[in-house]
Amino acid sequence: MKAHRINKTGIPLSARPAMKEWRKNYDLYLLLLPAVAFFIVFSYIPMGGLIIAFKDFNIFEGVWGSDWAGLANFREMLSIPEFVQITRNTLVLNLLGLLICFPAPILLALMLNEVRSKYLKKVSQSLLYLPHFMSWIVLGGIVYAVLSPKYGVVNEILRWFGMDEIYFMADKTWWIITYTLSAVWQSAGWGTIIYLAAITAIDPSLYEAASIDGAGRIRKIVSVTLPSIMPTIIILFILAVGNMVSIGIEQPLALANSVVGDVSDVISTYVYRVGIKQGDFGLTTAVGMVQSVINLALIVTANHWAKKAGGEGLW
Repeated sequence: MKAHRINKTGIPLSARPAMKEWRKNYDLYLLLLPAVAFFIVFSYIPMGGLIIAFKDFNIFEGVWGSDWAGLANFREMLSIPEFVQITRNTLVLNLLGLLICFPAPILLALMLNEVRSKYLKKVSQSLLYLPHFMSWIVLGGIVYAVLSPKYGVVNEILRWFGMDEIYFMADKTWWIITYTLSAVWQSAGWGTIIYLAAITAIDPSLYEAASIDGAGRIRKIVSVTLPSIMPTIIILFILAVGNMVSIGIEQPLALANSVVGDVSDVISTYVYRVGIKQGDFGLTTAVGMVQSVINLALIVTANHWAKKAGGEGLW
């Protein structure tokens, strides 16, 4: 084995460039510390709680005082009557989000980039960003009010055209459509920030060269804008694929009701109902652990195929 050369201070010579880099940019590393501390405290330390998945957890005995249960919680998870249903609902809603919600901010960013009026552009951006800062409880109330079969604006318009009202929130198919479109409404505007930032970093000379070649707006978007922001699109797509079996609890809780429970009950709502309300922490921790492992496998696979296809990955 090749030995490292040691200087008088006892520091290997191979480590000197790294130390020099640290001293040169120490202020930047200090700015990074809050983010590192955040993930350590709220992401890595809580991983120790995964041990509950292998225990017959008793809240009075604590994590270490509870008896070991082995893989009993995982076997119980697979025997849950609703397990297939909640997994299917989670995958369906996330797949629709990937097909519809993911392209939406890209299209919005491309359209906003073509707006020449600065005033109109700023007003449009503000209106598009606004839903992101509102709670899903508020947004859910707006959705229910707008789609109400008796007083809702949408059904009033349908009646005005001589059509029958639609019970959007009580019909399973219409509920899925409403769920997906409301997700677009809430998140698309905020997502455009990333793509607009990527678009502003494009070299203007590329557009000038395209204009000289006679390219119109559509051709510039296809040949210049989209290829330039493709690395950003790929990275965000990989992250989206990595959340295919995860779904936030806020939107399903805000929009769900007992009539559409067969399509609205997802993994997160099941964990809340069984884990928090019924106190079965061992089972729900096992469900969450399996969910995280699948997400990890998906993101690694998506990253591998993205790099194999010639694109850029997360690592």
